[in-house]
Amino acid sequence: MLLQRPIQPQDWSTILDIQAECYQDFEPERLEVLQSKANIIDDSCFVIEHNQQIVGYCLAHPWQSMHPPALDQVIIAHASPDCLYLHDMAISAKARGLGAGSFAIQHLFQLAQQLGYHKMALIAVQGADKYWQKFGFEIVAIDKCLRCYTDDAVYMQLTLTQA
Repeated sequence: MLLQRPIQPQDWSTILDIQAECYQDFEPERLEVLQSKANIIDDSCFVIEHNQQIVGYCLAHPWQSMHPPALDQVIIAHASPDCLYLHDMAISAKARGLGAGSFAIQHLFQLAQQLGYHKMALIAVQGADKYWQKFGFEIVAIDKCLRCYTDDAVYMQLTLTQA
């Protein structure tokens, strides 16, 4: 059974391990950068557990659509957010086949709507745009170069339907 819970201080080393496992095409973000995202809002940053073992994490926060934050840069709360921005979601190979990604994204869909956002956004890397399209995210052109992520990085957005 999968469980989602808030990130605790002792979880960060496991989060860094999962980040290193999942991202091969670019330098992973520093701990202080990851933690800055978790400090913006409760409930949108969490770990995913299976059998009391962390198998994934999610870092999301309110932000301004069409203007994603820079990679590996400490951030503070945006003054006029209009979407829930999924900065990073990584699932360990240990969780393959468990539906951990779907589990996490469903939580984020509900949270975004609870917060009153009608959009979610993310930057897909390493060919993950195909994965995100399964959830309804669409590639949207923006005026920001995304090469600091990866050569194949694309900005994606999803319009949420009201429940």
